[in-house]
Amino acid sequence: MNKLLTSPVLVILVLALGLLPVQVVTPSATSGRAAAPILTGADQVDRYLPYLKGKRIALVVNQTSIIGTRPSVDSLLSRGVKIVKVFGPEHGFRGNASNGAKVSDEVDAKTGIPVISLYGKNKKPSREQLADVDLLIYDIQDVGARFYTYINTLDHVMEACAENGKELMILDRPNPNGYLVDGPILDDHLHSGIGMHRIPISHGLTIAEFAQLINGEGWLPNRAQCKLRIVKVANYAHDMPYELPVFPSPNLNTQQSILLYPSICWFEGTIISQGRGTYMPFTVLGAPALKGQYSFSFKPVSLKGMSETPLHQDTDCYGLDLRQYDTAKLRKSKQLNLAWLMELYKAYPDKERFFDATQSKQMGNFDKLAGTENLKKQIIAGTPEAEIRKSWEPGLSGFKTLRKKYLLYP
Repeated sequence: MNKLLTSPVLVILVLALGLLPVQVVTPSATSGRAAAPILTGADQVDRYLPYLKGKRIALVVNQTSIIGTRPSVDSLLSRGVKIVKVFGPEHGFRGNASNGAKVSDEVDAKTGIPVISLYGKNKKPSREQLADVDLLIYDIQDVGARFYTYINTLDHVMEACAENGKELMILDRPNPNGYLVDGPILDDHLHSGIGMHRIPISHGLTIAEFAQLINGEGWLPNRAQCKLRIVKVANYAHDMPYELPVFPSPNLNTQQSILLYPSICWFEGTIISQGRGTYMPFTVLGAPALKGQYSFSFKPVSLKGMSETPLHQDTDCYGLDLRQYDTAKLRKSKQLNLAWLMELYKAYPDKERFFDATQSKQMGNFDKLAGTENLKKQIIAGTPEAEIRKSWEPGLSGFKTLRKKYLLYP
């Protein structure tokens, strides 16, 4: 456990000075860390339910927000919690909207609760939408990558809470890629919807730790501070493997895809398909032009709720099958895999098209996904991997030191 966060004197000093407006609900100590089951913040109902009594609650949740095996909304309603509205992120409240698709406001058919989209006409709750809310609760499973948009949603919600004097409770969840802190730091001029913060591609933080980072580094407008109340995960450490009980989005539909995602998503800025339009997205890589160089093939098709118009639709793609790739190699190296990017660029016959985002029709250009203009230039130039990694310094090492101030778990 990080000594900065566990020292009573320092915690009292920080709170007294108003530097970190946060209350952390810490689970009871357990012996034998490996033997005790991991319990999410949401699962520890007794630790936060009394605080909800008599309050008008808004939830920032999606299909990953469960207590035990029940959706959090249903479970909290059954316990008498007054939920006045739900805010939904990318992919929607029920998690069935395609990547990048705008999500509309609605009324939840099951509960009758208004659902307001934070991935449509507005990105953060408005003053009017928060007028009848006493407390917001954020409970969404993240996967620890800069370009995964739920940390953007967190940032926007924190901004709205700070502006309107609302407290934000975070029911924390493990990061399945919590062991991995790697990649180039985002350049400021490449700030976008797939890269809001000056962090590496894989940041290794839980959502609650990331919230503390946003507050602590003054990343909200005018260095505003969001009042946080955190319910920690029990019996968790960053290096622990964690298998998600509910997949976080339509195209991260296997544990393998979740673990490969930080090393594969930057292919969305290339002509290479990552398997969108198949039932094995983010576990395969390929393109029609690689026929004859690879024997493995797949064919993207239109899949409603996953990828309606995937790259290379209805065309055989040839390339790499990573479904059986041993992800323990990533855990052992604690590095993103650069070899696949370097290999497929070298193999691709029409290199001028490889990084052409207008041809790829995907989520963004490669530079914004990578967070730097250098990586594309280095791949094109055939720069050795060791030299590429060296170019990520000193920014990466600086971030690794910075994040230690905000860790809640060893």
